[in-house]
Amino acid sequence: MGGRRKARVLALTALYDIEMTQNNCEFILEDIFSQKEYGDEVFTYTNRLVHKTVERMDEIDKVVSNTVENWEMSRIAIIDKNILRLAVCELLYFDDIPVKVTLDEAIEIAKEYSTEDSGRFVNGVLDKIANNIDEIRNNIRHS
Repeated sequence: MGGRRKARVLALTALYDIEMTQNNCEFILEDIFSQKEYGDEVFTYTNRLVHKTVERMDEIDKVVSNTVENWEMSRIAIIDKNILRLAVCELLYFDDIPVKVTLDEAIEIAKEYSTEDSGRFVNGVLDKIANNIDEIRNNIRHS
C-alpha cells in the first residue's frame, strides 16, 4: 500500500473514531500514531487531511447532502460518509491531487473497508460532485 493510500486509510480511521467517541482530532491522531511507526509522508498527509476535513466539515457535509438524492447524512453509513468527507475535502481544498486519483482512491477504499455496494454509492456521489466542482468551489467562496 502506497503512502497516500495508507494516509487516507488512517484518516478514515481517525474520522470514524472522532465521530464515535467525540474526542478531538489531536487526541485521536496521537493515539493512532502511537500504535505504529509511519513514515513522514504518511504522518504529514494524514494530519493535513484530517485537520482540513474537520475544519471544513460543515461545508463538506453540505456538499454531500446537496448531492445525495433522497438521503440524509444521518442515513449514510458512517464509513461511507467519512470516505465521502475525505474525498470531498481533497476535491475542494487539495489542488495538488488530480480529481481522478481522489475518486479512484475513495472507491477502492470503500470497496475494501465498507459494504459490497459502497464502491458504487461512493462513485455515484463523487462523480456528481467532481462534474460540478468548479461551481461548488465558487459557491463555497461566496457563501
